[in-house]
Amino acid sequence: MHVYLIALAAVWGTAAGLLAPRTAYRLAVPAEEPWAAACPSGHPVRGWLGPARCRVPDCPSGRYGLGYGAAAGSAAVCGWLALTTGPHPELAVWLLLVPVGLVLARVDLLVFRLPDVLTLPALGGTAALLGVAALLPSHQGSWLRALCAAAAVGVVYLVLFLINPAGMGFGDVKLAPTVGLALGWYGWPTVFTGTFAGFALGALTGLVLIAARRANRRTPIPFGPFMLLGALAGVLY
Repeated sequence: MHVYLIALAAVWGTAAGLLAPRTAYRLAVPAEEPWAAACPSGHPVRGWLGPARCRVPDCPSGRYGLGYGAAAGSAAVCGWLALTTGPHPELAVWLLLVPVGLVLARVDLLVFRLPDVLTLPALGGTAALLGVAALLPSHQGSWLRALCAAAAVGVVYLVLFLINPAGMGFGDVKLAPTVGLALGWYGWPTVFTGTFAGFALGALTGLVLIAARRANRRTPIPFGPFMLLGALAGVLY
């Protein structure tokens, strides 16, 4: 039964990875600008789900967003989550968060932005769905602890933002409670592990970029992807 669950999760991840690129492309615009409605060559983009590929024949833009690698990565993450979580209701919440995290990471890498249109519904939806999972007999976590962790992680990021606004975006602050929810579901050691992993990955990446002379101490680095990777590491752990 567990093998079938992993296979189904991988199928879901593949589908999510194939449908997410257009959403990521359309949301990857600077703040206060309308969502992208045309490909880089100016041809209209219709809909929000599907590949980021222009439908106009011979368009020089061709594929202008995430490729099939996103589907493969999403499938691997979803399958791994199913393997480690097992047949418990919280798995559905993690699987739903994977495409959201994929889009958020892509947008942040492109335009240093974590759109409210994703971060705020992710927070409300995760809290509500984990509350439902907590009512089911086979869950393996605590909803109350998840809520407390969401508040705690959110406060930590808010303090860091207030101390150094240039080093921490407010979008990161809005994403932090969702990360806290996922980590807090499994316990405070998981909260520490996932939060620390995010900061460690971000710091290590910055050091590597500086050593390679591709950045300096003032070069902005999008932190959202590292928050999400840290959360994933904590949940898998």
